Amino acid sequence: MKMIDQPDVKNNGVNMAWNEPGGSGDDDKAKKDPWGSNGGDKNKGSSDQGPPDLDEIVKQMQGKVTKLFGGKGGGGGGGSGASGEGPSNTLIGLLAGVLFVFWAASGIYIIDPAERGVVLQFGSYSSTSLPGPHWRIPYPVETVEIVDVDQIRNVEVGYRSSAGRAQGSSVPQESLMLTQDENIVDIKFAVQYRVKEAQNYLFNVRDPDATLRQATESAIREAIGKSKMDFVLTQGQSDIANRTKELIQEILDRYVTGLEVTSVNLQSAQPPQEVKSAFEDAIRAREDKQRFINEADAYSNDIIPKARGGGARQLEEAAGYKARVIAQAEGESKRFLSILNEYEKSPEVTRERLYVDMMQSVMSNTSKVMVDVEGGSNLLYLPLDKLMGQSQNINLSQIPQVMAPNLSQPTLAPQSNERRLRDNLRSRGER
Repeated sequence: MKMIDQPDVKNNGVNMAWNEPGGSGDDDKAKKDPWGSNGGDKNKGSSDQGPPDLDEIVKQMQGKVTKLFGGKGGGGGGGSGASGEGPSNTLIGLLAGVLFVFWAASGIYIIDPAERGVVLQFGSYSSTSLPGPHWRIPYPVETVEIVDVDQIRNVEVGYRSSAGRAQGSSVPQESLMLTQDENIVDIKFAVQYRVKEAQNYLFNVRDPDATLRQATESAIREAIGKSKMDFVLTQGQSDIANRTKELIQEILDRYVTGLEVTSVNLQSAQPPQEVKSAFEDAIRAREDKQRFINEADAYSNDIIPKARGGGARQLEEAAGYKARVIAQAEGESKRFLSILNEYEKSPEVTRERLYVDMMQSVMSNTSKVMVDVEGGSNLLYLPLDKLMGQSQNINLSQIPQVMAPNLSQPTLAPQSNERRLRDNLRSRGER
């Protein structure tokens, strides 16, 4: 086996690198370079040359960068001095520092009060930024997704809004629904919602807005399917809207979409166009029925309080009559007892007093007076009723006062104008 001679890597006890260049005329030094890159004839072809030197390549790149910034580039070979090497390194460091500053400054971002920033580190969730200035590791290490959490978004089911129309164009495949009593109704809903959790909104569901639309349609169909048509078309619209909102929010929370429903509005609920006229007649009849019921209730509310008031008034009158009769009876009994007591003390005086009071009471209620003339046998009749009728407009003070000294019984002092007139006429007749 033929042995290959190894080149001598020692020269006078000093170790030398294999790629250390040797003199062009010294064959021994040329043999020290095993690649032959610096030894041999420079005029030989490329097939006789070895791989390029790495140090030489770096120096060439430094020279090119120095030339770009206006400096003097050093030689590409081993003859380049130290004077060209210093400025090149300084400029490269300065350029690298400026680039680093710009790269670091690109990580500054500001979050508005209505927004949230979701920080992603190599595409994975890292943190959520609140409103204010923040800094992140610049791209490509970290990125920020900004989500508006205060914006009220809208989704329409059964119609699409258009300019100049209140409800826009109808979408039959979404609006036609089946009720519990197997009737078809045309429903149009509008749902307002906003982002509650930015992280869940971005990562948990592929398309949260489309998911909310599907959840809304499903919840509406469930609510309508558990209600009868009359309830849907009349007084049940608010209940259906509230029930639909609860179902939508329950579905969104189950899927962890990060969305929150703020309101659900039932825009319209009506029968299909083909049977709309018949349903309108039925609705008008139902409205008439309700109107009659309301009128009857109004009449009832008017007449019943009056009847109750009349009954209460009669009860109060009866109670008052009862109290009056009882008080009168008690007063009569007390009066009788007091008269009895006086009668027992002086019977004659009491009897005479009772007689006079009774005659006064009787005579005050009649319009005819009989006068007994002393010494005569005939009774004098005075038509006081006619005289009093003729003298109604006469002032009583103009009637002359006449004394009657011949009366057998003493007359009592008059207590009224009528009694005074009667006494005057009686005295006139006695003459």
